Amino acid sequence: MTVLCTISEVRATELAFAKAHPRTSLMLRAGRAIAARAQQMVSGTKTPSILVLAGPGNNGGDAWVAAAELQREAVNVVVLALGEPQCEDPAGLKGRDAFIRGDGKVVKSWPRDQRFDLVIDGLFGIGLSRAPTGLFADIISATNAAHSAGETHVLAIDIPSGLNADTGLAFTPCIEADATLTFIAGKPGLYTADGAEVAGAVSVDSLGTEMPLTALSVIDRDALLTLLPARKANSHKGTYGSVGIIGGAEGMSGAAVLAARAALHMGPGKVYLGLFDKDRPPYDVLHPEIMVRDARTLAKDDSLTAFAVGMGMGDSGAASLLTMLTSAPTMVIDADALNIISSNTSIRAVFEAKPSEKALEYLPFILTPHPGEAARLLGVTTREVEADRVLAARTLAARFSSVAVLKGAGSIVAHPDGRAAINPTGNHGMASGGMGDALSGMLAAFLAQGMTPWDAARLGAYLHGAAAELASEHGMGPRGLTASEVIFEARSLLNTDLQDHHHDQTEE
Repeated sequence: MTVLCTISEVRATELAFAKAHPRTSLMLRAGRAIAARAQQMVSGTKTPSILVLAGPGNNGGDAWVAAAELQREAVNVVVLALGEPQCEDPAGLKGRDAFIRGDGKVVKSWPRDQRFDLVIDGLFGIGLSRAPTGLFADIISATNAAHSAGETHVLAIDIPSGLNADTGLAFTPCIEADATLTFIAGKPGLYTADGAEVAGAVSVDSLGTEMPLTALSVIDRDALLTLLPARKANSHKGTYGSVGIIGGAEGMSGAAVLAARAALHMGPGKVYLGLFDKDRPPYDVLHPEIMVRDARTLAKDDSLTAFAVGMGMGDSGAASLLTMLTSAPTMVIDADALNIISSNTSIRAVFEAKPSEKALEYLPFILTPHPGEAARLLGVTTREVEADRVLAARTLAARFSSVAVLKGAGSIVAHPDGRAAINPTGNHGMASGGMGDALSGMLAAFLAQGMTPWDAARLGAYLHGAAAELASEHGMGPRGLTASEVIFEARSLLNTDLQDHHHDQTEE
């Protein structure tokens, strides 16, 4: 499992290690690790050349150590040093001295007359709190231009310069890396928001420190394999639960149909589709296994095991939602149902009426908002939600006593007790209509088969994104990828235990 630590948690770990091991240099270990990773990235090049960007602080100290190590290995290295040196770590100072004594080339601007196979970004670390300016901004822009043109690859030290390590928000400009080697533990910002785009393939090196205990992690494929619902030879359709999908107002039935089809392909015993549209079809022509009903009637059916509600529902389903909130055994709440909760005080009161005498009282629900829906639920702006996605997801989970899935690049799954996990799968092909509907159906199917909301949400989010990746590998995207294609790929992955289909961006 990849543990994620905030900036303050990393600082505390560094201080504790330094106190316990005063003669061991984390900077020396980090620099050597960067040099080794760099050599891996240029291993197919006959005479590789590397440009090392060394900033003034500790990130720059790591860069100087890496440059000296690469120089010892007879790699052609140029160091572009910016800013007045502020690093006081002896390892960084020794690395800089060793590189200069070895006739290493040091420059103050981008070498226009030389092409580099790799650029190592050591300008800024996790402490950056404002946008890079001046020469720093110019060098970041030049690096990105060379990278975009296919002239070089980029390896970031700990965090791409310009990226907020806690939130994943990128300043302008920000390094766009092919790979990031981060230290001590993973950083939340590497896996969500802009970090999912600019960090590239993330690997973690603890540098020999003891991993701190935190409530935040990356969703891990191997851990999810233990959560897959068991299947028995001696079973029947009643064994695996019944799913009810409630939604589909006039002109919007497609959203609920997609959710029902997604649920069907995740293995429940039966799937019912409840539509508000009075002109609903008698059955799903593509999948007649799905039983179509009137939404208001189905919402009152207490024989079902799990529900998903809200997809294409419009504002006509408030009464049905209130009924389900007080009677449904377990439920996924999505789309229009979330907006009804935001605006309807009677329905919102259901979430606020949890017993105060219990320290931990959770409702059996999964909320699946996109950032705009989350903003309405929390009474803030979408920008505020995106400014700290982990915080927003945790706040939603706590306020509504439910598991929350904040969708987006690096979806956040949060539990009311403070646990949170970032999903590493998916691609930009998922930015299309129907993807959220498919996810809701998948989650409801897992709930129907007996999974807890926390486990179902993590499995569903990971599987949903991994299916989009697999569909793209099979030529169905990412441009033009559809939710229907993702559903079929998700079933394929589910039946192969998710193995060998996701190019995991995290190495422990």
